[in-house]
Amino acid sequence: MKNQRQPHVLIVEDEQHLATGIRFNLVAEGYRVTAVGDGPAALLALEEHPDIDLIVLDLMLPGMSGYAVCEAVRAKDVSLPILILSARTLSEDRTRGFDVGANQYLTKPFDLDEFLSRIRNLLTYHSRIRQVPPARGRTIAFGDVRVDFDTFEVTVAGEPVRLTQLEITLLRYFVEHEGRVIPRAELLERVWGTPSSVSTRAPDQFIRRLRKTFEPDPSRPRHFLTIRDAGYRFLAQPEEDSP
Repeated sequence: MKNQRQPHVLIVEDEQHLATGIRFNLVAEGYRVTAVGDGPAALLALEEHPDIDLIVLDLMLPGMSGYAVCEAVRAKDVSLPILILSARTLSEDRTRGFDVGANQYLTKPFDLDEFLSRIRNLLTYHSRIRQVPPARGRTIAFGDVRVDFDTFEVTVAGEPVRLTQLEITLLRYFVEHEGRVIPRAELLERVWGTPSSVSTRAPDQFIRRLRKTFEPDPSRPRHFLTIRDAGYRFLAQPEEDSP
């Protein structure tokens, strides 16, 4: 264990007392920590420290918002885990955070144990998916959809479609487990890196977004199915189309 690499966490937080507290607790958990107070400094830190494994990102930052930082990071790295930590509590703030590429969104004030659990789960899950290729291969086609998990290129009827990193991750998980009924709790743990005890409707919202993007008729889904009281099921070839 002595030679095990310490995960490197970047804290982007302009409230010095809060950044100091977060740093203290992360270091106590065995993480290496870099902390900065604004967006441009965050992007510079990522250039200077290519070994950063996760970003804890405030939204209300001087000069450059956390949303803009998240977009800039995603333009260069689609897989680096980003946990937004913000006092903004409205659903539209969460939605925008996910739209610009955040993996998780935690509101202030927050429970320390939950925060540390989310950090651990995000690091564990993203370390695993970086090492293991999708079970069904790196390209999937269903209906008039084609997805390349190597390049993150997605087309529907030949037209390019842009997905967020979290939408790609969710789609990839469905593809890897095609045909199996996946409980919501499993999606929270495996895709969001969130304890299943956390109350959130994020999986439902994101599945609606996948349906809107990929289903010919989102109100009558054929690929992304809801199994009442059980979870969700993905079918590349709907059962009625099977020979």
